[in-house]
Amino acid sequence: MSTPATPPRSLAEALRARDDASLALLLRARPDLITPVPTDLTQLATRAGTRASVVRALERLDRFALQTAEALAVAQDPASRTELLGLMAGDAGDPAVAAALPRALGTLREQALVWGEDERLRLVRTARELLAPSPQHPSPTGLGPTVQEASAGMSPGRIQELVAAAGLPSTHDSVSAVAALAGLFTDRKRMAKLLGGLPEESLDVLRRLVWGPPYGQVTADPAPRLRRLLDLGLLLPTSPGTVVLPREVALHLRGGLAHQVTEPVPPAVEAVATYRPQVVDATAAGQAYTALATVEELLKDWDEGGPTVLRAGGLSVRDLKRTAVALDVPEPVAAFWVELAYAAGLLASDGEADERYAATPAYDEWLERPAAERWARLAEAWLTATRTSGLVGGRDAKERALSALGPGLDRSAASEVRHRVLTLLAGLPEGAAPAAESVLARLRWERPQRREDDLRSRLAQWTLSEAELLGVTGRGALSAHGRALLGAAAPARAAAQEPTGPGDKLPVHRHPLPAPHPEPLSAAEQAVAAAAAGRLLAPLLPEPLDHVLLQADLTAVAPGPLQRPLADTLGVLADVESKGGATVYRFTPGSVRRALDAGRSASDLHAFLTAHSRTPVPQPLAYLIDDVARKHGHLRVGAASAYVRCDDDAVLNEILADKRAAGLGLRRLAPTVLAAQTDPAALLDGLRSMGFAPAAESAEGDVLIARAHAHRTPPRTAPEPVPDGPPVPDATLLTAAIRAIRAGDLASTAPRKQTPSATPAGGLPRTGSAETLATMQAAVLTGEALWIGYVNAEGAASQRVIAPVRVEGGFVTAYDHTADEVRTYPLHRITGVAELADD
Repeated sequence: MSTPATPPRSLAEALRARDDASLALLLRARPDLITPVPTDLTQLATRAGTRASVVRALERLDRFALQTAEALAVAQDPASRTELLGLMAGDAGDPAVAAALPRALGTLREQALVWGEDERLRLVRTARELLAPSPQHPSPTGLGPTVQEASAGMSPGRIQELVAAAGLPSTHDSVSAVAALAGLFTDRKRMAKLLGGLPEESLDVLRRLVWGPPYGQVTADPAPRLRRLLDLGLLLPTSPGTVVLPREVALHLRGGLAHQVTEPVPPAVEAVATYRPQVVDATAAGQAYTALATVEELLKDWDEGGPTVLRAGGLSVRDLKRTAVALDVPEPVAAFWVELAYAAGLLASDGEADERYAATPAYDEWLERPAAERWARLAEAWLTATRTSGLVGGRDAKERALSALGPGLDRSAASEVRHRVLTLLAGLPEGAAPAAESVLARLRWERPQRREDDLRSRLAQWTLSEAELLGVTGRGALSAHGRALLGAAAPARAAAQEPTGPGDKLPVHRHPLPAPHPEPLSAAEQAVAAAAAGRLLAPLLPEPLDHVLLQADLTAVAPGPLQRPLADTLGVLADVESKGGATVYRFTPGSVRRALDAGRSASDLHAFLTAHSRTPVPQPLAYLIDDVARKHGHLRVGAASAYVRCDDDAVLNEILADKRAAGLGLRRLAPTVLAAQTDPAALLDGLRSMGFAPAAESAEGDVLIARAHAHRTPPRTAPEPVPDGPPVPDATLLTAAIRAIRAGDLASTAPRKQTPSATPAGGLPRTGSAETLATMQAAVLTGEALWIGYVNAEGAASQRVIAPVRVEGGFVTAYDHTADEVRTYPLHRITGVAELADD
């Protein structure tokens, strides 16, 4: 095992020198390394160097850490910390870069992307291959190949010509000649003298290539300004007609900088306006109430069965438009509410042959909850969901349309981006609303490589607008219940202050930045945070009212939210005419007839309005109810296909004489009975359109009460979020995994005594059964540990270090250092045994 005095020779040795806390940080930052748990540290190092794992690790680096890795990819291998600092800060030096470099280098070391001492820093081979410049994959640094790489295919005679033209002494071999030329290009004084002798036209060519791309095109007969550069080796040919600016020349022209712009510090999230916290919370609470009302209206509209499910899944464009019209919102906003109800488990498909969307049984339970608890459930579902309504209307990779509630809307980064955006807002002072572009710039700094068609920026923009719709933010600023939703306690507030400017706005100022990427909440912790957010929101929501204001123009005004029984009954008795701070209901003959069809009598309706109106019941409304009730049920419709019966034959004569009844196919069966060729429902609608008020009756002649039929799906669970890679291991799993890796590493690296029957290094020990038994029995007496090869019942072979305790009945009981527990092994499954060396 390596010691602090011995530099590691490989990544495995560097990992072996780490303590358990450092290994835990690595496995937490790169959870893919622990799935499954590696057998030892050598396998862990191998897995950490695989392409897929390295790509994922690079994607999760912030911009400065990634720039540090890119600089190491163009530096010598190994590189010293001084050389790295020169590439990052340049010849002039940058104090901010020098101050931030230890953190970036620590991140790369922690994630096993860089290993080695400060004087011998090594970027893992796969990362170097991914980040190093090449014609197929240009480096973000804009640098080209080194002199050695660019001259690899050049003839020895041509190399000697370059050396001579640069004023260097000739050499006996190409290797030393190339080294001399590279030494000239990296010597600041000699290089400045060389460039000082060039004409301005030649220098202009170099300046155009210096920040990349480093490749240019030349003709077979280059111009004099290019010929001079080619003769000195300041431009080197890579293929016919193509030249490249060597890396050493570019670095000299750049002043040693690997990047044109180095960003050691994340951009600040700027506040564009600041409001009193009370104003923000009140605004957010008002929007939260609107969100609840919108979801209820959506599911009430689909109460008897919503739109049909497309064959490929999801809502059709026509149904989404109808939903948007019903909710009086734009189509993207309607898609958001539909997806939110689905994510919260309130909406699903019924799974029947003619599959339709409908509310789930959980919706009825949700309705019975207090308003704050209902909002908390919606907010929690929104924050943790990976389905992204903003994608609705777009197309997937196969050019298929993406529809609301359809497949293909999951984006694993959605939940992380939402949480991160709200965390950035939480870092602002209370009441501060951020500039959207500053939030996007911060996110691009934190994850520069994860582009996905700039999906993270679009997710962040959608998050800002959705948070406002849901009432998590108010006027763009994070509310107190929004902070609680993140699991962060809202800071204590002073008493309400008077505004210092118009619109309750306060002066804009900068703010301290929050610590990046706090630990994500578990499902249980998120539920607790959502409940806390609901408790903060509850006092801000309006109390439901038990009354309305009846007016003489056959309308009723609800000055606020109504209690549920009152709202349900009034929704049957009247039609909603307008919404807003106060809802206006209008009474019509059709709405009154709807209440009578639901089993209410005229006296019931009069009593209901008298009990719940703060104003006297207007006479026109009383007359309307009595008039509709007088006619209601005077006609009876049943099934013949359908029939109409009425004790007043004059009424039937009037119906038969009406031209509008021609399509119903009516004929008289008796003085008081008409038969129809249409079904009862169509006959009811036809007679009502003619101004009559018929009532349906059963086969027994009883009046049918047309109650609203609530269609529900079978029990459904909310959709599970799509994880963004392997889950982060918890402390228990990390402890067990590190213990197993350490034990496996002990078994694989423990020194063994060489015996004639031992197998070569890397294989399992092989001994006969008699020798195995004798060695085991001797180890029981001496208490020594042994190295064994073992094949389990599934045929998987492994090597272990054990300390035998007892041997009997064909089994050995021993303490297994690899598993860190006492186990029993059948002797016939042990391939062989070897003693450990004394040291």
